[in-house]
Amino acid sequence: MNSEILITGSRPLSLENGGGPDWGPILILAPHPDDFDEVGVTLLRFAKRGGDLHVMVLSSSPNGVEDRFCNPPTDAAKAALREEEQRRSAAFFGLRPERLEFLRLPTGNGGFLLEGAESFGCLRERVKKIRPSLAVLPHGHDTNPDHRLTSAWWRRLALPDSPAKALFFRDPKTVSMRLDAFSSFGDEEAAWKSKLLRFHRSQQDRNLKTRGYGLDERILRLNRMSARELGLREPYAEAFEIG
Repeated sequence: MNSEILITGSRPLSLENGGGPDWGPILILAPHPDDFDEVGVTLLRFAKRGGDLHVMVLSSSPNGVEDRFCNPPTDAAKAALREEEQRRSAAFFGLRPERLEFLRLPTGNGGFLLEGAESFGCLRERVKKIRPSLAVLPHGHDTNPDHRLTSAWWRRLALPDSPAKALFFRDPKTVSMRLDAFSSFGDEEAAWKSKLLRFHRSQQDRNLKTRGYGLDERILRLNRMSARELGLREPYAEAFEIG
């Protein structure tokens, strides 16, 4: 599949054969550790077809770790823990270590990213260096402030610093979005994705405590819902809006 199919292809578009080397670098903008893993099936297919993946984590998000899970329960220790979880999941995925970058942008009240010229400038310079042909990031119509800000920052990046094409993915906190594209998958890939997500042990533990099920099941429930809404034969789907 040529990248132009994102513009000219019919909707909803299957990404089954997408993400090859003809696309150029593929940038995954992850507001937090574990956002990359939410669409791990799609990204693994891209990588297997020769796609050059670059993962950029904007915030290490220590506010996502409960005090009881980290000793000492400092922000620095929590951030280091979350980064190590992401490194372990990326290694399991097969991502080369030099393709995983932590920007550690400043955060404010509640541990959320601060919107400012310095942070945006840092992001712009890093994107400029990679010069991706495609970006993958959370959808902006979302209850999470960092998801909204990351999407807004991306839309502010001007050509030629960024491509015109992006895949905005569906997250459990996404309020609404168009289902323009999808990657469908079955039980075997769902089991692999569950293992990938469980490397984020702090988030798995927090979800088990607060929701009664883990991060892996939370994401797979969303994938089952997307597959049903798209009317697919396979039981799971990662869903995207093309922008």
